[in-house]
Order: sequence, then structure tokens, then C-alpha cells
Amino acid sequence: MSVGSDGDTAVDPVAESVLLQRLSDWPISGIGLHPGGSNYVFVVRLTDPSKYTQPELEHEEIEVDESASMYGIYKPQAGERPLRDFPRGMLHNRERAAYLISQELGWPLIPPTVIRSGLYGEGSVQLFIDAASVPDDEEPDNFFSMRDTRLGDFRDMAMFDVLVHNADRKGGSCILDEADQLWAIDHGLTFNQMARRRTVMFEFNGSEYPAELLANVKTLIADLETDSGIRCELRTLLSEPEVDDLVTRGIEIIEYGHYPVLDPDINVPWPMV
Repeated sequence: MSVGSDGDTAVDPVAESVLLQRLSDWPISGIGLHPGGSNYVFVVRLTDPSKYTQPELEHEEIEVDESASMYGIYKPQAGERPLRDFPRGMLHNRERAAYLISQELGWPLIPPTVIRSGLYGEGSVQLFIDAASVPDDEEPDNFFSMRDTRLGDFRDMAMFDVLVHNADRKGGSCILDEADQLWAIDHGLTFNQMARRRTVMFEFNGSEYPAELLANVKTLIADLETDSGIRCELRTLLSEPEVDDLVTRGIEIIEYGHYPVLDPDINVPWPMV
């Protein structure tokens, strides 16, 4: 996890708030196109403004203090490819909305995410997570490489995907970091009831939701049924019907109590990793 000089993975509220402030306010001192993906995604370096001077000339070389920098994933609205089953120019908002829901629930672990302006206009910026090191001839761990040994660790992620109606849970949309923490990423295709649910996690089909996770969903839905702070912020990111559908799905999760039975021939993303 790239957090600059502070070092370790941040999970406590104080550290989380500091990261959010830095992601929002620190100037972007470097940018590079992230390979892969159907939309334009960039890796950006953000640097402490007290240790960074904006270059006067466009191509002027600058020296950056890496110990005072952090890295993020920048997904600009301008780089979003139009999709037939999602409103245009709204995918970056869904990254932030998914993060907010995860914070309210306490799971799954989603990197701090903000909406801010960057080189290509408004977009989401999410803290970059360093994957655990693997030998040069191996790919980083993903759902398929981890499910035999730690399938239970994905229960909250699979339940979260039902709640936010995730249409793109690929095997690679999770990261295992050096501290052995499992992070969920890539939530741009969420919250739209018109889209088909797509996932690679069919192992939980028909099984009961964990009781402790159900209790968290009940608390969240109770807040969303009022003019709470979380509902007000979601209204700035999603349409009103999408917020209402979120509440409806939460109620259905509570009443039904089981993971839905999805068809691996239909409810699957492509590519799967």
C-alpha cells in the first residue's frame, strides 16, 4: 500500500481521514497510463505540497521527494467508455459510492477513494495498493489462486456485491497486500439495477449470509431510510432511484438471508480475470 513516509496500511479512522485529505488535496506530481482495462485509467503520484513546486514550463524536469509522496489510481470521467446499461459519465462516482458503503458496513476493505480534479478533469482517485510480492514468473494472487485456501475471506466481498449490484467482479478485482490483507477494487460498474450481476464467486450460491454481516446491513439500511449523512452524500453520486434500489436490495438481503443462486454461464464477467 503506497502511503508515503507514514508507512503501514491504514485502517483506523484517523489515518483513513488523513489519507482522504491527501488524496483530495495533494497536487498530482506525476502520471502514467495504467495498462489494461476498457476505460482510461492512470497511476498518479501525489506529493506533499510543502515539498513540491509546480514546474513553470510544461516539459521542465522536476525532482520529487518520494518519501513525501503517495500513489493513487485516477479514473477520469473523460476516459469512461459509454455503456448501454450504465448512465454516461457516472462510473467514477460509483467508485466513491462503493467506498462509502464499505465504510458504513465495515467491510469489505476498499482503498480510500475521493472525487477530485486531475489532469484530465474530474474523476475518482483511489489509494494505490501494492500487491504482495511474487516470483517474477508468477502473476499476483487473485480470487482463483486464493479460493482453495481462504475462500471464507471472500464472503463479505460476495455479499457486498449483492448489495451494490456489482456487474464486474472479476478474479483480479481484489488485491492481497504485503500485510496479508485482502482489498476489493474496481467498483465502477455498480448500483445500476438495469445491469446484470456478474461475478466469478459462485461458491456461495444459496448459502446463508453470516449473521454478523446481516446485522451490519440492517444498521446501514436503517440509516439509508432516513435523511442521514450517508444517504445525502450518495444522492450526489448516484440517481435517486439507484439509492432507493440500494435500500430495496438491502431489505431483500435481510428478509431472504441467503446468497442468490447465480448462473455461471450467464452471470459471469469477461474477461474473468
